[in-house]
Amino acid sequence: MSVITEMYREMGIRNSVVNLGKEIEATLKERFDTIDEIAEYNQLKVVHAMQKNHVSAACFEYASGYGYDDLGRDKLEKVYADVFHTESALVRPQITCGTHALALALSANLRPGDELVSVAGKPYDTLEEVIGIRPSKGSLAEYGVSYSQVDLLEDGSFDFENIPKAIHDNTKIVTIQRSKGYQTRPSFSVEQIGEVIAFVKKIKPDVICMVDNCYGEFVETIEPSDVGADMVVGSLIKNPGGGLAPIGGYIAGREELIENCGYRLTSPGLGREVGASLGVMKDFYQGFFLAPTVTASALKGAIFAANIYEKLGYHVIPNGSESRHDIIQAVEFGKPEGVIAFCKGIQAAAPVDSHVTPEPWAMPGYDSDVIMAAGAFVQGSSIELSADGPIKPPYAVYFQGGLTWPHAKLGILMSLEYLVRDGIVSL
Repeated sequence: MSVITEMYREMGIRNSVVNLGKEIEATLKERFDTIDEIAEYNQLKVVHAMQKNHVSAACFEYASGYGYDDLGRDKLEKVYADVFHTESALVRPQITCGTHALALALSANLRPGDELVSVAGKPYDTLEEVIGIRPSKGSLAEYGVSYSQVDLLEDGSFDFENIPKAIHDNTKIVTIQRSKGYQTRPSFSVEQIGEVIAFVKKIKPDVICMVDNCYGEFVETIEPSDVGADMVVGSLIKNPGGGLAPIGGYIAGREELIENCGYRLTSPGLGREVGASLGVMKDFYQGFFLAPTVTASALKGAIFAANIYEKLGYHVIPNGSESRHDIIQAVEFGKPEGVIAFCKGIQAAAPVDSHVTPEPWAMPGYDSDVIMAAGAFVQGSSIELSADGPIKPPYAVYFQGGLTWPHAKLGILMSLEYLVRDGIVSL
């Protein structure tokens, strides 16, 4: 027995689970090599942007109060703009999460009488209240913004036949969600996003195309902003924060649109000039520097999970051989017990709060009980090893993260161990 196998056994994972992991991992070398090549390119891209903008130790200094002339904040936004190949960017700790970043981008650039159209079907659950699909105080609907969506085809692709029917004279923003969210559709490649943006722009050239880029940054060598997106939006406690950012979000895109976001974030007349960085700049810079390799580790974990659970007969999205466009791996168990056992295993593999048992509960912004496993250094960080899912059919769990490949691997093996213990899986 190897020392690694012995260590897994000491942590409570039986040999049959470890052996299955070894068998699966041996088949993935070529795919992992490809992921490492993408990470190398993206690492060079980030370093090049930092060097171009003369990032220095002075950028890490603490700034407080109004934050006028916050060198680190202003340079970081130039770094993001260069990496995403956009005119401008807003990267702030005052943006609390991905949903906040999306709500900010939308509310900053929509006015009463405008229409928002989703061409990727139903948006992520927490955006339903932002838009007003589910009535909520302060929603876009309350401010006179209308909404419609074009559902995806059965195979998860864009419905190019019906998109033109949904775009009207007052359609101001078309939004595209890259990742699947709590759905079992495929996530979109940057190429697919570029195709639908080009299609929409032919119909209405002045429409703003916004992409929810959460979970997708650095998975490919290009981003949606490289294929025509006017705004790309994401969270720093996902891919681009590299596991170090303690909070924050970003919006990168056309100068005029980002300027509007700055005024919405702070105040008319103040905009991006205010908003102190409060000592988080080193973590923002270093997290962004690490993000390409951290994302690669999470991708390896997702592919490992897909291949293990596919071999065990479960429906996985994406499947074990498909190309990857985000870090999320969905596994359908068909019953709540499978989702719960999986999440308990992920929590048990965490470096923080591994002794805690996750349970489904009514989370704000969701229409059903949700279970979340996230023993993370940063609360809610889903670039760290985590899993979650709504307790409703088809009872799918959504696994993501892993700051290192060995930790992502441990999480998947522990999830399987818990499923075996509960009699849901037999090896």
